[in-house]
Amino acid sequence: MELDHVVVWVDDPLKSIDFYVNVVGLAPVRAEEFRAGEAPFPSVRVSERSIIDLTPRQDAEAVNAMTRATGTAGYPVNHICIAMSKQEYEALIERLELHGADMSYRTVTYGARGNAPRAFYFHDPDNNVIEARYYD
Repeated sequence: MELDHVVVWVDDPLKSIDFYVNVVGLAPVRAEEFRAGEAPFPSVRVSERSIIDLTPRQDAEAVNAMTRATGTAGYPVNHICIAMSKQEYEALIERLELHGADMSYRTVTYGARGNAPRAFYFHDPDNNVIEARYYD
C-alpha cells in the first residue's frame, strides 16, 4: 500500500497553487483545468504516486455529503509531511525565507523511513501545517 492523496481545505485554490508550486516547489496538477472551470479543485504532485488536493473550503458541504462526514472543513489533520533530498530541503528553506515563513521549530523526528536528521514545520496560506524533512 501507499498514500495516494491528502485533501487540505483552502480558501483560495489559485493562491494555494502559487504557494505550493513557487514556494514549496511541487508541480501543479489540473491547475489550468481548474482555472478554466473544468475541474472542481487543483492539486500538487508530491511524488510520482502522491498528490495533495487543494479543495475549496466553500465546497465543504458537498464534500462532506460525498464522504458521509460532517464538520471536516477545518483543520482535522495536525500536519502533513513531505520528504525530500537534502538539496531539495535546503532549497525549500531558501524559498520559504524569501517569503518570510516561520520555520523556527526544527527537530530530528521519526517518520516512515526512520529518523530524519533534520525537519521543520511551516504553514501554507490557509494555515495548514506542513512538515519538511530529508533522510540520509
